[in-house]
Parts: sequence; structure tokens; C-alpha cells
Amino acid sequence: MDVAFSVRLPVDAQSVPLVRGLVRQALQYLGVVASGIDEVLLALSEACANVIQHAGEHEEYQVDVTIDDHVCRISVLDHGAGFDVEAVRSAPSSPLDGGGGLVLMKQLVDRLDFRHGEDGRHGVHLEKRLVTSPRLRLLPT
Repeated sequence: MDVAFSVRLPVDAQSVPLVRGLVRQALQYLGVVASGIDEVLLALSEACANVIQHAGEHEEYQVDVTIDDHVCRISVLDHGAGFDVEAVRSAPSSPLDGGGGLVLMKQLVDRLDFRHGEDGRHGVHLEKRLVTSPRLRLLPT
């Protein structure tokens, strides 16, 4: 079974629990194990937090989600100025200097990409292989 949706959200901290809840419900519906759900949601939270912190004066951002029986793919897109990913990755820093969210996201997901689209938007693309538990099947009553 496949689930796909896209949401446009205001650039504020209150939008993060909303999108987390939507993704959580979709993953639970598909029978993804709890640890996998937690990892996806934490990576998503970090990606959204980066948008909220760096999107500047833009009013909204977009989250695209595609989930099938094996993989969850999430793109977080915004019109902010973006940042130099390689500079952040190569800079020696403490967690207080920033960039720690990138390290965390990389550890939580199987694939992490940053892209600048032709439409001018910057995107964080997360991909996580999923482990599902056997779904309980309801018997007819």
C-alpha cells in the first residue's frame, strides 16, 4: 500500500507537531515498527526546525511525503537562502555551533540529500527503509 501527501505549512514552530502527527499516523497505519517511526519523526523535526530557523521572511514551507511498504521519502522545501552544506559538514564545531542537526539526520535516515531546485526552492530530502510488523487483521463479526 502507498500513502502520499503534501502539506504547506506556516514558517513557525507550531507547524512541526502538526506535520509530525500526520506522518506518525501514516506510518502507524502502515504498520511501521515504533523505533522506525521515532527515527523518521526526529529527522523530520530537525529538517523542519532548520527551515523555521533559516527560511527568513518567507511565510510557508512545504513537506512532501511518500511512503510505500519498504521506504519513507520526505522532502522539506522552502524559499529561504539555504546554506553551504559542505562548509557545515567540514567545519570542526561543537554541538553549540550549529550543524548538529545535520549529523543527527544523517544517523537517523538511510539517505540524506540537499538540493536547490530550478524553482528556487531549497530542499532537504530524507529516505528511510521501513520495517513493518504484521498487521492485526480484523475478523468479520
